[in-house]
Amino acid sequence: MQWKTRLRVFWREWVKPILIVVIVLGVLRSAVADWYDVPTGSMKPSILEGDRIFVNKLAYDLKLPFTKVRLARWSGPERGDVVVFYAPHNETRMVKRVIGLAGDEIALRGNRLWVNGEAVEYEALDPEIVSQLAEGERPEHRYAAENLDGDVHPMMTTPRLKGKPYFGPVVVPEGHVLVMGDNRDASLDSRFWGFVHTDRILGRANRVVLSVDKEHYYRPRWHRFFRELP
Repeated sequence: MQWKTRLRVFWREWVKPILIVVIVLGVLRSAVADWYDVPTGSMKPSILEGDRIFVNKLAYDLKLPFTKVRLARWSGPERGDVVVFYAPHNETRMVKRVIGLAGDEIALRGNRLWVNGEAVEYEALDPEIVSQLAEGERPEHRYAAENLDGDVHPMMTTPRLKGKPYFGPVVVPEGHVLVMGDNRDASLDSRFWGFVHTDRILGRANRVVLSVDKEHYYRPRWHRFFRELP
């Protein structure tokens, strides 16, 4: 009987508390907030490879934990939001910027964005943002601050790459958004695989939690810790 007593004590003092913590953390990550390790450079210069971003899963709605069942909705994505979602063509989790909402007509002409027949305004990009990139790659790109309906965010192009600088015009269907990466010539996005249904959106990304340089032995990029996303 002594082993049964020890087993009960082990369950009560070790296994049960750990299970409770795991379940609570799982519920929080599933329905409230999560983090996403960014593996590619499709959102540079806003988000770099090795950034871990905070995802607010309550930004638009509340879902039943561990499911896609929506319990309540209080808002929807806006132009300029950085969202994490499941890609419609292969279910991969991705992060991109919302460019078009339902009913918008979107086009790219020479990498210049047009929304509802009007050309988007571009300004010079803050050099401090460019300085976040590796020094050796900075001369390869062209940078600008894109003013999308009052949301000013970085974007860049890469002349040597064969991206998709011409696109559309297309009209975003009801219940969907059109997304693109800020790194326009190195991003697989709505230009290639279509629109994203809002039910696929997991949440809005608004901050870098931590960042490591994978090219230099995962050295921490301290200056990017807790940095707000543009």
